Amino acid sequence: MQSLDLKVLRQTNDWLKEGRSVWLCTVIHTWGSAPRIPGSLLAYADGDTVGSLSGGCVEEELLQRLETGEIDTASAHYIVYGGEDAESVRLQLPCGGKLGILLEPLQHDDLEVFQDIVAALERGENIRRERMWPQGENSLTIDAGHSDISLSLEKGDPLRLTQTYGPVIHLLIIGINEVSRHLAQFALAVGYRVTVCDPRADQHTAWDISNVRLLTTMPDDAILSHAADAHSAIVAVTHDPRIDDMGLMVAFNTDAFYIGAMGSQATTQKRKERLAALGVSPKELLRLHAPIGLDIGSKTPAEIAISILAELIACRKKTSTVA
Repeated sequence: MQSLDLKVLRQTNDWLKEGRSVWLCTVIHTWGSAPRIPGSLLAYADGDTVGSLSGGCVEEELLQRLETGEIDTASAHYIVYGGEDAESVRLQLPCGGKLGILLEPLQHDDLEVFQDIVAALERGENIRRERMWPQGENSLTIDAGHSDISLSLEKGDPLRLTQTYGPVIHLLIIGINEVSRHLAQFALAVGYRVTVCDPRADQHTAWDISNVRLLTTMPDDAILSHAADAHSAIVAVTHDPRIDDMGLMVAFNTDAFYIGAMGSQATTQKRKERLAALGVSPKELLRLHAPIGLDIGSKTPAEIAISILAELIACRKKTSTVA
């Protein structure tokens, strides 16, 4: 499983490698109700498309304009759907919102840039691209880091795009089992960077999910080294308090936006008592999501993973709104 936007970038890279001309379309701004977030991508090449800008209400009109050659390929173009001027009013969204979309014409000369972008993402790194139009000059910065401000467009002459590709959210999972296997796949599908930490060497042979960093260190060391910032979520799922509790104690001292532990109500109460006895304050314990996940009646490992990811998404959106 992979995020849709990585799929778009891979396909863009493949089309450029074949010598095809590509339009890369990026959602830059949204106002009101919008079907996709800024940074969402769609690529078009000779009638073929991959990705999504609006879930369908914008694509049909836009692709028709691209297919007929109505839009000049000499430079990038910024188009607003659902605005108040005459052109934008004609391009209304059924949801009533507005979308600002940048259209970039790409040629074979852009291949090296997109090869580097895809390679960085496959290594689990973030990468920032800056491009100016009409000159078309690109610059890349590998591992640009986490940033809530990962996309900007400076209008005028030149038109300057700055965009960070790669996961904003890092999920660190403590423990290898069926729940963590499903959770890792679902998290990758929504664009998270995923790390799995389990000091039990015998468990590692069972791990078969690609594009996930696998650590054999103790969870406290893993958290301090890899998941201490506000873009991180920490989830403990081993059912072994010797491992889970060690990670949780350190997690409370980080800026992680989500800390969760799997277990029943009875298990959770015992865990909280153990953590309190080890010096974790009542205020810190309020950060713990346990039993983990939204209450959707989940029973199977896949259902539990879905409930965890749903709670992660809800918490992240709430944190972003407050921030």
